[in-house]
Amino acid sequence: MPKVEETIRFTVSLPRPLLDELDRRLVARGYASRSELVRDLIRARMVEDAWAEGEEEVAGVLTIVYDHHQRDLSQQIVDVQHRNFIHVIATTHVHMDHHNCLETIIIRGRPAEIERLCLEIEGLRGVRFAKLTRASRLEV
Repeated sequence: MPKVEETIRFTVSLPRPLLDELDRRLVARGYASRSELVRDLIRARMVEDAWAEGEEEVAGVLTIVYDHHQRDLSQQIVDVQHRNFIHVIATTHVHMDHHNCLETIIIRGRPAEIERLCLEIEGLRGVRFAKLTRASRLEV
C-alpha cells in the first residue's frame, strides 16, 4: 500500500508585487493553486542544487538539432557517445526535414561528466542547436 505523505500548511509573507508575479505565473502555466506552483519551484531549485553540488548521480537530456549533410558529423556524435557509453542511457533520432535531424540523448552520471559530454557534442561543427535539460532524483 502506498505511503501517504503528511501535508503541512504554513504561511508565507510576500510583498504585493512578488505575490502578483506568482499569481501571473500560476495562471500562465495552468496551475490549480499557489501551492502547486510553489512545490514545483522548490523542486526545480532542488534539482539545481543537486547539479551545483556535483556529488550525486544526476540525469539529463541533451537535445540537439544538426545538419546531417555536415561531413562526418553523425559519426562524430556517435563516437562521443561511445567514448561515454557508461553515461549514455538511450537516444532518439528524428528526421526533421531534408537538412536537419533532431536527437535526444539521455545521460546519467555526475554533473561534471554530463556537462563535459554535452559541451563536446555542442561544439561539433554542424550542431545548430543544443540544450541540456537537467534532472535529479528528488527524495521529497
